[in-house]
This record gives sequence, C-alpha cells and structure tokens, in this order.
Amino acid sequence: MSSRLLVLSNGHGEDLIAQRVLQALRARRPNLEIQVLPLVGLGEAFSAGIAAGHLQRIGPQLQLPSGGFSNQSLRGLARDLGAGLPLLSWRQLQLVRHSAHQGSPVLAIGDLLPLLLAWSGGGSFGFIGTPKSDHTWATPAPAGWAATPLADAYHRCKGSEWDPWEWALMGSPRCRLVAVRDQLTAQGLRRHKVAALAPGNPMMDGFRHTPLPAGLASQRRLILLAGSRLPEALGNARRLLGCLSLQQPRRPTTVLVASGSAPTAAAWSELLEQAGFTRLAPAVASAASGAISSWQLGRWTLLLGQNRFATWAGWAELGLATAGTATEQLAGLGVPCLSLPGPGPQFKPGFARRQSRLLGGAVVPCHSQQELALKLQQLLADPSECDRRGALGRARMGPAGGSAQLAELVEQQLLG
Repeated sequence: MSSRLLVLSNGHGEDLIAQRVLQALRARRPNLEIQVLPLVGLGEAFSAGIAAGHLQRIGPQLQLPSGGFSNQSLRGLARDLGAGLPLLSWRQLQLVRHSAHQGSPVLAIGDLLPLLLAWSGGGSFGFIGTPKSDHTWATPAPAGWAATPLADAYHRCKGSEWDPWEWALMGSPRCRLVAVRDQLTAQGLRRHKVAALAPGNPMMDGFRHTPLPAGLASQRRLILLAGSRLPEALGNARRLLGCLSLQQPRRPTTVLVASGSAPTAAAWSELLEQAGFTRLAPAVASAASGAISSWQLGRWTLLLGQNRFATWAGWAELGLATAGTATEQLAGLGVPCLSLPGPGPQFKPGFARRQSRLLGGAVVPCHSQQELALKLQQLLADPSECDRRGALGRARMGPAGGSAQLAELVEQQLLG
C-alpha cells in the first residue's frame, strides 16, 4: 500500500470536504504521509492539521481576486490572469507531476481543474466531484425566477451535468476512484461508463447536538451567513442587515451571526452600527451561546460570534444566507433559508438559482431586500412550510457519515 498521498482542492468548500475526509483517513492510516495542495486561496481549513503535524502543505499560495470564481465572468478571469494565475497553475502542475513520478497517488477534490491536474501528473489518481449535481437541471427553477431552458436541454441531452471532457478524464485507466455528491449524479455518469459512486456527503459530518441555552428558548431564532470571501462578504452582510431594518418581527427574535475569520469582529461592528443596531452591555450577551458581542434594533437582538457555526446551526429556525457550503450544510440540518444574491463574484443570481434547485427548494432566493423581509415574516408565521422546506434540504444533502465511507474507499481503491 502507498505510504503517501497528495490531495488537491480548489476552494474553501472543497478544502473543508478534504479536511473531513483526511481526518477520517488518518484514523484508518495514522502513518500515512499526507500532502495538501490548495489550488485556490490559502487553504485555511487545513491549518489545524498542519499545526498538529498531520498534514504538510506544499506549493505556492495566492489569493485570487475572483476568489476562485473566474469561470463565472470574463472580468474575473482577466483579473486572475493579471494576478498571476498562469504562473501559479504551472507551478502547481510541476508539483503534481513530481509527486506522481515519486509514486504518490493523487486525490483531487472539486471540479475540472483539480481533476485535470491529477490526470496530468501521469500517475494513479482518485476524484471526489463536489460542485456538480444533476438535481440542478432536473429540478424546476424556483417560483419567480426565469427558467434556463437552453442549459437544461444541454444537460438533458448529455444525461449529466458533468461534461464529455470530464467523463474522459474520469474514465482514464489511471483513475481508481470517482465519487460524487448524490445517487442521481452517479447514475448519470455510469451511463457514460464512468464507475461513479455516491457513498455520502462529507459536508454533513462534524455537527454535534448542543442544548439550546435557556435564554434563547423563548425567542424566535435566525442564523445569518454572509460568506467569507472579501470584499463580497461585506456587501452581502450589509444587504442582509438592511433587510432586518425594513420590518420588525411580531415577537422578540434573536439573529445569530456566525462569522469566521473574515469579516472581522471590527468590520461587523461597523456594519451593525451603520444598520442602526445599538451595542448592548457585555453582560447582555448570552455567555452560554459563546457570543462575543450583542446588539439590538427594536425587537431584533443580534449575537455576533466567531467560529460558532457548527454549534449555532442547530439552534436556528430559519437562515438568511449568501454563502455556499455553509448554506448547503444548514439546509442539510433541516433549516430552510432565504437568500439574496448580489453583484458577486460568487453569490450572483445564477448561483442563487442553481443553489435553490440543488437543494430542492430548501433555499428560497429573493430579488430584493423588500421581498426577503416579506418572505421572512411569512415563513416565521408558517411552521409547516418551514418544516416542509427543511425536509427537502435533509433529503438532498443526506445523512452524516460520508467522510468515513469516502476514507474507506480512498484506502481500498487508491492507496491499496
């Protein structure tokens, strides 16, 4: 069995998935030498594993202006090219080839870019295809949003959202493992003679039930997710906070703002002051919740916390979200969401519509702040509709346990 593994991932969500799979793999193979090569961004999800000595990060690091979404606009692509994308990709390719020539298998996580690099290395490789699902064209567009008949017809003709050049790479004799996010997508690839599996979704691992603090039990509870890519997250946060100021809830409601390292607490404080919120005394913040500060605007109470998503997600009745992976995880926990697309580069109208279709309607995209404020009050007043949409999200994302199943497949088919 191979004693080394090189892992490629191309985005924040892919890094998180990789981290969960590698954690499960290390439990099975504690002596395995694992190198990680984040293709986009700084790979912050791997920091704890690197600090503990479980992982080794290799390769150049560059924060691209598009945040890794250069495929969504020519402008974003031009900015990434100007920032050094060609040289970055060339250096990454050389690292993959060097590793493969030393006999190390490659595990690619993401879409075409890591798949192509893994294939170009010349050695054996596996692929976990995270972003594409046939649900995004097989499910009708959300109400009030234009259909995409040409794109849907194109995918219908192929029978898969994955493209022919991607099938060819997955069908290489050197590709030992192909895993995708759901059975519908795996079936589509198998029609093209790709031995795709759908063992489970790692995004639903890592959540633990934490009892709801007594101080929040009598409140309605929302969770607000603005994303983490700057400067887009700041604009998304400003627009979501503006929705709250448009209409007061019928009863006291707590908004849980789960932030990562970005935007910073100082940036959030500035945004909240601009939105009309007043900072409360430190004692008012619920110590049991882990909040670092609390704010108020009428009957809205807002708790700001960093790295609290895994705990707070299970407390929420409803989400306000302009995030990618975190929104999918929230829907998978049975929490319906309202989204509000903006100028991007990630969370644009096309992305929001696709996300809603992917999750079967568990996320309701809105065209304006006024529409979101209205739908928020409607859903808060209709628990049965929240339950219905929550069930859709659970069904689309699947249960926990995917990381362990993927780790077993990697050990058996790629490392064996």
